[in-house]
Amino acid sequence: MLTYEPDFRLDGYEAVNQNVADQFWQHIRIEQDMLTLLAEHHTEDSEHSFFVMHDRAATWGIPGEPQLVALHLKRDTAAHTFRFTHQMLPLPSMAQSWLIARGCPEDKILLADGMGTNPANQATRALENRLRRDGDHFALLHSYTHDTGPIEITVLLRALDEKAPQPFRVLLQEVDTDAWTHTLREGGFPSFEAATQWWESNWRGEQIPLPTASPATRHTTTAGNPALPARPAPPPGLRR
Repeated sequence: MLTYEPDFRLDGYEAVNQNVADQFWQHIRIEQDMLTLLAEHHTEDSEHSFFVMHDRAATWGIPGEPQLVALHLKRDTAAHTFRFTHQMLPLPSMAQSWLIARGCPEDKILLADGMGTNPANQATRALENRLRRDGDHFALLHSYTHDTGPIEITVLLRALDEKAPQPFRVLLQEVDTDAWTHTLREGGFPSFEAATQWWESNWRGEQIPLPTASPATRHTTTAGNPALPARPAPPPGLRR
């Protein structure tokens, strides 16, 4: 996989205030030489830039933490200042969804060729497409990125629609490092307890199949301020 550092296009720009400057240094600049650019989009008026990046330094941080950075830069081209928002997320499709909800066109933030592994099958492609477009139906409760063979990413989501029949979802991505491909599967659960029970069983190596997930119902949120349900505390096995 190619690795190259992102260009944030901030020459001649300053943070809108000291707090933004400090936060940008703490969360983005300090790790810039460890960030691999996977996808980017810049609006023609230069007021917005969107990035999906892999933080290679995350592997030496807290075990299991997300390793992808979704970054939205907002520039005031008249005042030559900028603001930013960002989120650490476990899967590229989730990072893309986060940026799409903030105004980035979907077709402009797809991963560049050679960036990451390729989907192993059509089911994986279809699920990733749905996560990009409907990711704002769910809130991220917990994830674990296991990046030392076998590479596996597990994600626990909760539906924003309280009436959803399967409000808790588990996503499981597994990487074939020989073929350099990945599969992504989804399971639906009626309760937090049922979802975490499956997670614990999988963690113990019991290889219990994921239950079939029904399609999510449409839930509309404000792009700049998505609703978030209360986050249950993960059981000990999920903290690993």
